[in-house]
Amino acid sequence: MSLIDSRLHQMFPVLDAAQILTAQRFASGPERDFAPGDLVFDVGEVACPAWLVLRGTMEVARRDGLGHEKAITVEGPGQFSGEVGQLAGRPSLAAGRAGPEGCTAIPLDAAHLRALVIGSADVGEVVMRALILRRVGLIEGGASGSVLVGRPGQPDLVRLQGFLSRNGYPHTTLDATNDEEGRALVERLGILAEELPLLVCPTGAVLRRPTTAEAGICLGLTPKLDPGKTYDVAVVGAGPAGLATAVYAASEGLSVLVLDQRAIGGQAGASARIENYLGFPTGISGQALAGRAYNQAQKFGAEVAIPLEVTRLDHGGAIPADGRTHRLALSNGDTIGARTVVVASGARYRRPDIPNLAVFEGAGVSYWASPVEAKLCEGDEVALVGGGNSAGQAVVFLAPKVKRLHLVIRGAGLEASMSRYLIDRIAALPNVEIHTGTEVGSLEEDGTLGLAGIGLRNRATGAVKTCPIRHLFLFIGADPNAEWLAGLVEVDRHGFIVTGPAVSGAGGSGEGGAPGRLPLETTLPGVFAIGDVRAGSTKRVAAAVGEGAAVVAQIHGYLAKQAAEPGRP
Repeated sequence: MSLIDSRLHQMFPVLDAAQILTAQRFASGPERDFAPGDLVFDVGEVACPAWLVLRGTMEVARRDGLGHEKAITVEGPGQFSGEVGQLAGRPSLAAGRAGPEGCTAIPLDAAHLRALVIGSADVGEVVMRALILRRVGLIEGGASGSVLVGRPGQPDLVRLQGFLSRNGYPHTTLDATNDEEGRALVERLGILAEELPLLVCPTGAVLRRPTTAEAGICLGLTPKLDPGKTYDVAVVGAGPAGLATAVYAASEGLSVLVLDQRAIGGQAGASARIENYLGFPTGISGQALAGRAYNQAQKFGAEVAIPLEVTRLDHGGAIPADGRTHRLALSNGDTIGARTVVVASGARYRRPDIPNLAVFEGAGVSYWASPVEAKLCEGDEVALVGGGNSAGQAVVFLAPKVKRLHLVIRGAGLEASMSRYLIDRIAALPNVEIHTGTEVGSLEEDGTLGLAGIGLRNRATGAVKTCPIRHLFLFIGADPNAEWLAGLVEVDRHGFIVTGPAVSGAGGSGEGGAPGRLPLETTLPGVFAIGDVRAGSTKRVAAAVGEGAAVVAQIHGYLAKQAAEPGRP
């Protein structure tokens, strides 16, 4: 049974008379009358409001970029349109027309819809649940969002599939070779093999082999930022730490912008199941946890811009140029201002020293184990390198889907770096072979720039064993994502950002440091670091979320101190 069938009453609730009166108080405009068949809103409409039906009916349908349309529901009095994208003014993924008897409805734009969700606990719970379930229904139901056309396993296609999946964006994938519709589209447009994959946006726009940034713009995932606006908080990184900051800061009235160059969730977002996170005894996937946090952040009005990379911090010396505002340079050429900056850019898995590794990245070598990669290697023999919890979660996720899994670790066992529950779970998997004291020394090509095998080298004896592996997953160590701050903040010998009392005499609050340095503050006043990118942090989701909450209190203290200084407005 599909989600639409099992939770229909929650996806399309009917507000009672009292709830309708409450919702009307938050309307962003007057009632509007639509004649039978009139278009109320359309697919791709930017800043499309949610519409609350007062009289008559509204027929809602989903449609993809190829023109495939499927009815979703008919909404009557007390029902409303929209999904979570409407909380942020994103382009609509559905279309609505007045029914045979016409329709009278009131609009709730993004700001007023958020005000309703926050201002009325009763109605807000009903509306928020419905908006979230509708996005899930769009992902599940097909014929909505974007269409990808390419060759299965093609690196650029996998990249775009991962980008859309991890950001919870509905999409359909067509095989450009074997799918009749995919093949016909390629032939009709005269697409060359090197121009694949195609991205067909809901508006019908077709992008040939787009970058992730181009895809984000076409789909409306990357909003147009106002360069003249100064945010209270700019959060760099949309992992658990950054999203926690966004939720707590926005809920307390601060204006927040979250930036990430890839997707929500960070490394945690790629975890198939997190079983030791407080409050989830049966576990939760990293993507589901990130999705919930993302929806919370949007609910409270935080702006999220993905994929958009921060390339440089212009701080004007030890103090921001105007004594108040930091400037962040972005990969699209824009610059935005913020009174405080929270560095939550996390860490990335290391690239081992293997000859020709770069050749196979995206073509057999992966740093994630999402459902996209799992489908590509289903039924095959695979290898995974790493002995931490993320590696263990990936093993547990992949093993039931593959023929055999080789777990490669440099150490003598898993006990030093992996949680006991994961070690026990792996031990119970019959198709997992653990290679201790071993490393990957070589990669073999299959003649088409794809991975055909790996050479496993015993670190003690030097003996090499060749395995016919076409899929290799790397989960080894972590390096901080902090290059854009090089030379601006103090880091430890591994490149992780130093904060609080650990900052040296040039700007710290410890011995010999500057007085007043806040615990999560870096060398630069008003610039904070949290989560995996911070030196000395506990590399756990719960710890990252805790730091995300803690930094907001420190931001309030910093802003209050700035406002109290003589001569400040």
